[in-house]
Amino acid sequence: MFEKLNAIKLQYEELSRMLEEAGEDYVRAAELAKERSELEEIVSKANLYFDLLNKVKEAHAVMDSDDTELKELAVIELSELEPEVERYEKELRSMLLPRDPRDHKSVIFEIRAGTGGDEAALFAADLFRLYNRYAERKGWSVEILSQSEIGIGGLKEIVFMIKGKGAYSRMKFESGVHRVQRIPATESSGRIHTSTITVAVLAEAEDVDIKIPDGDIKMDVYKSAGAGGQNVQKNMTAVRITHIPTGMVVACQDERSQLQNRLRAMSILRARLYEMEMEKQQSELDANRRSQVGSGERSEKIRTYNYPQSRVTDHRINVSSYNLAGVMEGDLDMFIDELSLQEESDRLAMIGTENGNA
Repeated sequence: MFEKLNAIKLQYEELSRMLEEAGEDYVRAAELAKERSELEEIVSKANLYFDLLNKVKEAHAVMDSDDTELKELAVIELSELEPEVERYEKELRSMLLPRDPRDHKSVIFEIRAGTGGDEAALFAADLFRLYNRYAERKGWSVEILSQSEIGIGGLKEIVFMIKGKGAYSRMKFESGVHRVQRIPATESSGRIHTSTITVAVLAEAEDVDIKIPDGDIKMDVYKSAGAGGQNVQKNMTAVRITHIPTGMVVACQDERSQLQNRLRAMSILRARLYEMEMEKQQSELDANRRSQVGSGERSEKIRTYNYPQSRVTDHRINVSSYNLAGVMEGDLDMFIDELSLQEESDRLAMIGTENGNA
């Protein structure tokens, strides 16, 4: 750990030197400043940690003294310093863990009604509202990219973007199958129905992340079948993009202009291809070295919303909340914090296993 921390400190100092030399090259200066800012927190904590180690070393040196009073003071100081050193070591080890390169990105959500008919579509709309509320709490913005509604207010499918720094690091744990157990509003006999909704969370991908050659794209345009008035109905504004190498199809029709629909469809396609590439890289790792929490397996039932008991249970961490109303208003941090801790714990254990086998 010491070698890694010293290497980071040297990198930080080198970036500071290069930033001074950048002068009026504002583009270069901005790049260097961004790279340096990403190291500031760990460098600051490392400096405090090294200061603590020096104080511990000095206190141990005093223990060799013949002065009884000084020894007593050193014992007291060590009793205060050693827990601090342990705390800093734990925090720094966590900060040195390799991060998911997608964590800082915005996200694209795809919510689809699964089994349960209209009730599944209604709960898909409820989940969309939940994520809207959570985004509001975090100061993030929400933009609908595409949606398919049913007449009673449900959603067969909705694709939307949550824009905000670090959105993916928090929202990636929502990928999977969500199950709801409740009495549908349309159910006269009062029977509890079980429905499922599939959620996919994709990191927003930029051109630098995924290059899509023009030859890999087939684009079709057609008249929109959705809302939007006569302007939409008369013009060929809807866009369907087919990615030829994978056969993946993305369609967007909610915008009034063909250009906007094309841009939205491309952003969704880019995010899906980026996710495929990341999953491919992940699958190449040995199964024993992979963290299972937050893996985003689409078939995995991750959470159950039980309305009769006002209970929400996350099956990955076996944690339940009996404040279902609060959860549906966006109170998700209880689950996300635990999942983040579990992911970090798994990665620390993985590194410990690797070091033990080295």
